[in-house]
Amino acid sequence: MLILAMIERLGIIVTVAFLLTRLSFFRRLFDSHGQIDVKQRILLVIVFGCFGIIGTYTGIIINPMEDSIDRWTRVLNDDEAIANSRVLGVVVAGLLGGWRIGVGAGLIAGVHRFFLGGFTGIACGLATIVAGAMAGIISSKQKKSRIITPKAALVVGASAEAVQMLIILGMARPFDRAWALVQDIGIPMIVANGIGTALFVLIIRSVIQEEERMGAVQSQKALRIANLTLTHMRKGLTPVSAAEVCAILYKEIPSLAVAITDRTTILSHIGNGLDHHGTGEEIRTEATKYVIETGQGITVGKQSIQCDDPDCPLQAAVIAPLKQKDKTIGTLKVYFSSERMISPIMLELIRGLSTLLSHQLEIADGEKHKELARESEIRMLQAQVSPHFLFNALNTIVSLTRTNPDHARKLLISLSAFFRQNLSGTTKKISTVSEEIEHVKAYLSIEEARFYDRLDVSYDVDPDALSAAVPPMTLQPLVENAIKHGLKGKSEGGRLVVRVYKEGDRVKIEIEDNGLGMETERLHSLISSAVPSEKGTGIGLYNLNERLIKVIDEEAGLAVSSEKGNGTTVRFSVPAPADEFIGEVM
Repeated sequence: MLILAMIERLGIIVTVAFLLTRLSFFRRLFDSHGQIDVKQRILLVIVFGCFGIIGTYTGIIINPMEDSIDRWTRVLNDDEAIANSRVLGVVVAGLLGGWRIGVGAGLIAGVHRFFLGGFTGIACGLATIVAGAMAGIISSKQKKSRIITPKAALVVGASAEAVQMLIILGMARPFDRAWALVQDIGIPMIVANGIGTALFVLIIRSVIQEEERMGAVQSQKALRIANLTLTHMRKGLTPVSAAEVCAILYKEIPSLAVAITDRTTILSHIGNGLDHHGTGEEIRTEATKYVIETGQGITVGKQSIQCDDPDCPLQAAVIAPLKQKDKTIGTLKVYFSSERMISPIMLELIRGLSTLLSHQLEIADGEKHKELARESEIRMLQAQVSPHFLFNALNTIVSLTRTNPDHARKLLISLSAFFRQNLSGTTKKISTVSEEIEHVKAYLSIEEARFYDRLDVSYDVDPDALSAAVPPMTLQPLVENAIKHGLKGKSEGGRLVVRVYKEGDRVKIEIEDNGLGMETERLHSLISSAVPSEKGTGIGLYNLNERLIKVIDEEAGLAVSSEKGNGTTVRFSVPAPADEFIGEVM
């Protein structure tokens, strides 16, 4: 039967479809973000046009008047026609590439069909061009998918062939011969070309979907590796971080070994060949040095690995650069048993991983600079102590030198201790409540000398809270603010209480004065922004609040309570020190 013979020829379609999927520019037809240039478009027109010509030559010659069939095409007589799959290639061109490629392929295949002769030459040639245009227009209308579905391709292919039958009936003469031909080949060609178009599209969709699935698997693997390596690479490129990352990559990548180097040394080598590809050795291979100098990744064979061990299993490697601010600071090396084991997908994965690790190193470098900036900010905040205090203290000591030399000597010792603590505070990251209390006592001994009997200081300190950790120079600014602002203008009866006590898992620290107090409006703005004052910097409480939150936690922020004429209390809290176990040895 003719229909079986037509379907038998569809094996050619399978072969051509598979071969087309091997062409990289052909795959760009299915990439929503990809672009094909004019040369590639012309090449596609030629490819699909030739596909249409192949469909013509593999057709079956029909003589409707003699009811004869010839299974291979040659030049046609005037009373002969061809049952073929020419329209199939043209329709696929229009469906995948749009009307331009469809019409172009139709012109090539149609003109070829015209010159073969036969009483349907003009009609079949024109129908081929119409089929390409029709498929291209339908392709431009479908929005849901980059590639038309096999079901839709079946309908389009069958419809294009049905249109060809109508054109043959309308143009081929004599009409009785055209009618007889359509009766013989109409149904078989409509069915065969519909099935063929659907089969062609199905093959392409399967190949593309399989590649997308593999790409998704590789992306998922890359994301998993990124998540696993991020913690380690944030520490920078060190032997420790390199060892951790190599172990992860060796587990995730099917390879014989993984190594990471800096510019001069192998930081880590995990996997086969560890006995002679030693961690800590200097880089010897010219290939690795080339990657470091040029920043370009390469694939090398056994000779370029330059291994002196004849039994070394490492016969090939991919060497990719690790970069930081566009400068190559090391390499990622993945080893295989042969170059044949390095597939294009594997090569892209390794390149992607080297880029990913480079980005993580960039993040690590950025976080390092951020931390340095943060420490510099804290040092600046710690250094902001009123310069007036020094001048006032020196003036007090000078006035006591003649009247009370012993007291002056004690004040000099206190002043020395105070500034020693200030200097150490700019280099230490953390202090203790005990050290802060000593700092406050040194400061207050000088202030009490200035104010004579106008200032009464008391300490209510829980000994169990003395080892709690606090930022350096925390209490003294609070005490200074209480004296300078809270007790300002109080001619007598000034009282200051330093209170430290444990409450649950926190240590509460309070500085209380019985000074003038302040309005509610000013109270709320003290720790939220730098507030100008008549004396001093006016930013003490604001800076101190920032330091407590940055160094300790959000809960450590300052709280201020005050009433006009009834004094002020400033408090904050820090985590309580861990209890030490004390017991007898049994």
